[in-house]
Amino acid sequence: MRTLGIIANCGKERVVDVLGKLAIKADELGLELIADEVTAGLLKVGEQASLDVIFDSVDAIVALGGDGTMLRVVRAMAGRDKPVMGVNIGSLGFLTSVAEDELDRALDCLAGDNYVESVRAIAECVVISDAKETAIYRALNEVLVSQGPSSRVVTLGVSIDGDDLTSYVCDGLIVSTPTGSTGHSLSAGGPILTPGTPAFVISVICPHTLSSRPIVVPDSSEIEIVSEGEPTELLLSVDGQVGQVLKAGDRVKITRSKKSVRLIHMPGHSYFSVLSQKLRWSGTLRPSS
Repeated sequence: MRTLGIIANCGKERVVDVLGKLAIKADELGLELIADEVTAGLLKVGEQASLDVIFDSVDAIVALGGDGTMLRVVRAMAGRDKPVMGVNIGSLGFLTSVAEDELDRALDCLAGDNYVESVRAIAECVVISDAKETAIYRALNEVLVSQGPSSRVVTLGVSIDGDDLTSYVCDGLIVSTPTGSTGHSLSAGGPILTPGTPAFVISVICPHTLSSRPIVVPDSSEIEIVSEGEPTELLLSVDGQVGQVLKAGDRVKITRSKKSVRLIHMPGHSYFSVLSQKLRWSGTLRPSS
């Protein structure tokens, strides 16, 4: 890889220092850098371009910030098939697998084509209002339908491939990809799915029955959510970053997108090691022989 697109969360406290190190190392390796307008103002080397130009012209994207930055970049890519490497400015993230002090090594790996890729599924969310498709979103993590700021519970009907599942009286529903299973779904009691698992998780937020449990369905399924009971406005949130208000009668259909995203990791990267670190699993000491 010779040309890298650089997109940073420029609100991070250490971003200027990290971009400075990146620029020095890229110059040593002969890498060409292209950055978005805000990042370019801090990077001070390479070219400045729009996101569309960056995504269409580079060999890989380097996203500097946190997992939120990765979600923003993947959404902006709109299905383009370009690999993305996340560099965390701060603590290690689930998506940003490269720590700040590993940046030099990570660039060496990119320049030497010495890395591994993890293909992640994307959920496609379609809003149907008055029998018409009115909006389409793509989620790397999850789709959330909830009562929003209201304290009232809602009744949400769920069907799988046209077959009615049940109606939940709850605060909301989360449909999560394997990547997002370690996010809000996990907080709602959902299981952890490894990244390659071909499935979605449906998790209920604060259900008004003790019998409600998360459900795992194949990602070939079409999941439909609709508001039942008294007409009320709902909030649709996609990856916690975009969404809209849903009016009474609107339906949300969720399927696996035909497009996936490729995440870049350095050799030796372990998903389970990151999982253990982030969730602070201590395990049990094995007796010595």
